[in-house]
Amino acid sequence: IVESVGEGVTDVKPRDHVLPIFTGECKECRHCKSEESNMCDLLRINTDRGVMLNDSKSRFSINGQPIFHFVGTSTFSEYTVLHVGCLAKINPEAPLDKVCVLSCGISTGLGATLNVAKPNKGSTVAIFGLGAVGLAAAEGARIAGASRIIGVDLNPKRFDEARKFGVTEFVNPKDYNKPVQEVIAEMTGGGVDRSVECTGSIMAMMSAFECVHD
Repeated sequence: IVESVGEGVTDVKPRDHVLPIFTGECKECRHCKSEESNMCDLLRINTDRGVMLNDSKSRFSINGQPIFHFVGTSTFSEYTVLHVGCLAKINPEAPLDKVCVLSCGISTGLGATLNVAKPNKGSTVAIFGLGAVGLAAAEGARIAGASRIIGVDLNPKRFDEARKFGVTEFVNPKDYNKPVQEVIAEMTGGGVDRSVECTGSIMAMMSAFECVHD
């Protein structure tokens, strides 16, 4: 909930309900004006910045020592200060304890599937990693009408929950003595139509790439 705004801020006002977003938008650069990119020239993800843009100073301190900002949002604190471009205004009736997951995990997985992978109706999709991002990716594949959604994860305890998000089949790489991409290729007659990698693991990225058909 917005407590106060800085000079020149007009997009939000005190008491507005907002979601912090670490891939901010200035709304003016070529990326923000493009339908194919959200990598804003001004506010793109920058883990090293650590300060506000207008004066290159931190707004946090403890015992007189500065604490740097984190990924433009600093949401591990109870109160934070961030660029207005890193906020999205939301309906005040939305329950904050539920809508908060839209800031990162849900929008990431759902958007990657629906807006980038764009699986066709009846297609096959492999989802690598069944955490929050992976479940959202599976939901995106389900919404798109995929006929088979294959969830890949090393933790079998995630499989039951993933069914609720549209996953139809499961593969645990630890259950096989060959690369998981070969397992998926055999399951699908040569490979899936789309795959979405949601773990950040380089090995998983390679498997996700190689499990897609020619």
